This record gives sequence, structure tokens and C-alpha cells, in this order.
Amino acid sequence: MREVYNHHFPTPDFLSMPSCALDISDESIKYGAIIPSTGGFKLKYFGNEKIPPGIVVAGKIENEAKLTEILKGIKSKEKMKFVRASLPEEQMYLFNLVLPNVPNNQMKETILLQLEDHIPLSAADVVFDYELVREINKDSVLVQVAAVAASLIESYLSIFSQAGLVPMSFELEAQAIARSVVPEDMKGAVMIVDFGRTRIGISIVEDGRVLFTSTFSMGGQKITEVIAKHFKISIEQAEQMKKSYSNLGSDSENDIFPAIISNLSILLDELRKHFSYWQTHQSEDGKPHAKIEKIILCGGEANLYGVVPYLKTSMNLPVDYANVWVNMTDIKQDLPSIPFDESLGYATVFGLALGGYIKE
Repeated sequence: MREVYNHHFPTPDFLSMPSCALDISDESIKYGAIIPSTGGFKLKYFGNEKIPPGIVVAGKIENEAKLTEILKGIKSKEKMKFVRASLPEEQMYLFNLVLPNVPNNQMKETILLQLEDHIPLSAADVVFDYELVREINKDSVLVQVAAVAASLIESYLSIFSQAGLVPMSFELEAQAIARSVVPEDMKGAVMIVDFGRTRIGISIVEDGRVLFTSTFSMGGQKITEVIAKHFKISIEQAEQMKKSYSNLGSDSENDIFPAIISNLSILLDELRKHFSYWQTHQSEDGKPHAKIEKIILCGGEANLYGVVPYLKTSMNLPVDYANVWVNMTDIKQDLPSIPFDESLGYATVFGLALGGYIKE
């Protein structure tokens, strides 16, 4: 069995320092750093570098040399050394287990014995992390396990090493997003929808902890393709129409909502499915889940006009765009140097960056 990483797969405490956060997807690398300021944090720098097709596919690195070259460019531009990176949701396994209440030094081996019952990988080829959710009674506990193929971790470590970067930690996208967009003092449950370019991630956060994640391959790219087909225009024109519609809303000539409603209905079906399961099933220790109080939208493709009222009416729940600054600063006192619609795509980055200042 390969070495088991500690919480969020971090490096030792003496390396715990502010660092650059990297969100690597199939199409881009978003990055940024925050620094302490009066009353919270402020943005030091941020950016977005495109990744040509085929270099990263469904979160797996297919061309280390090309990705390393892009990372070297970012490093040179921002003069960064230490990084905190997200791991692709598509390649992660997150699940809960009811286990005997054994001493900490025995917990890893106890989880290891059950690992292959919950993931389609050999235990010898996996890196996993665990966290105590709660004690059930004096004899048993509920723990959350996050697992990933060791080969994936090694590929990310390899590109960082080749680029001259030192990884401080690896973390699930959903965990970083939750740290960024869910208020620290919020109780109960919230559903987060991360609307990306090629996929949509759905997570449910209860009392600040991510307890469920799911992804499916429908995102802004497919909506662009639908618009292009409907209006018989190029992909480039469709993309521009979508952005204009996001910012300005509908007009009588170019109302794209009827064209994309079938795609949004797919999203709605996914949300309803996970919402229903969450509300009608108990947790692994038999405790009822908290009621989902609202839906938070984030992601680079989330700012599509009409999505919020459509989901709000269909789900009969409050639906809001994410405030990625909610745990960092009061935007009424210090306006961030990034437009609101653009900030929606940086929820993972800012959550990773914020983790550098939080002692878990």
C-alpha cells in the first residue's frame, strides 16, 4: 500500500504558508493568490491560461511536457514557487463509512480493509485520506474517505516538479468550492452547482462539510453548440451570443432561452434526482440529512441569463449566484479587482487559497 496522505494530502506543517492556488481543468488553468488585509483578505493576483485540447482529458494528464510548459509560463509571470492544487472531481471517490471506534493509529488499516468494497481500484494503487465526521456512540464512528488513484497524484507531482513548483496540498474541487462560497457560520445543508465548460459538478454541503459529489458531462460548451445549431451560426458567433445574453438578457430577435431549455431540463433532472435522494435517505449511521435550504451557482459558465429564475421556480428553492468573497472580505468595504461574473469561475481557486490560511 502506498503512503496514505493526511487531511487534504498536505505536506508538513513547516511548509504551511500562503501559496498560489491552481485549478487545472481540461481547457484551462485558473490561478490566484490572496494576502491578508484589514478585515480579511484581498486578491494579490489572478489569471487564466488556456490549455489546448488533448493535454488534459477528464482530469487526467495526457501530455506532461505541454502542461509543464504552460505551468512554467505562469510561474515566470507571477514569480510563484509554492502551490495548492485541486484534484479533478471525475477522478475522485468520496464516501462515508461506519467503523469501529479504534485508536487513530489503527484507523488507516481499518479503512484499508474496506476500501475495495467502495471503489473500482486496487487498494495497492490508491492514495486515500480520511476525516472523522462524528462519533456515533462509544463503539463506532462515521468517517469520510477521499480516495484517488496513486498514478494520478504522481502525474500531478511530476508536472509540478518539472515546472519547478512545490505542491503544498491537493484537494477535491468540491471541498475548495465549499470553503469559498458557503458562509462559515451557515448551518444546515446547501446544494452547490459548479457550471463548467465541459461538465457540471453537483455537491451537497452539510454544516460546512462536503458529504456528496457528482459530475456529469453537460456544460457551457454543449450549450454553445446548441445555440449554433438553432440559429445556424458559427461556434464563435454562438459563444458571443451566449455571453451577450448572459450579460444583457433576452431580446426579441436573439432569445436563446427556448433553444437551450432542453439542456437546462437535463440539469434540472439531475438536481431533482440528487435532491430527492438526499432528502429521503439517511446517512450511513442512520441520522437524517439536514434539509437543503438553497442552491448556490458558481463556475465559469454559471452566469447564463434565465438559469436562476428557471431553477428557483422548478426546484421551489432559493437559488443564488455564489459570493466567492463571503469568507474573505466585506465587498461593501473593499471592492475586489475582478468582475462579479468572472469571479464565479474562480470559486475553486479562492477556496484553495483560503485553505492556506486556515489551520484544519
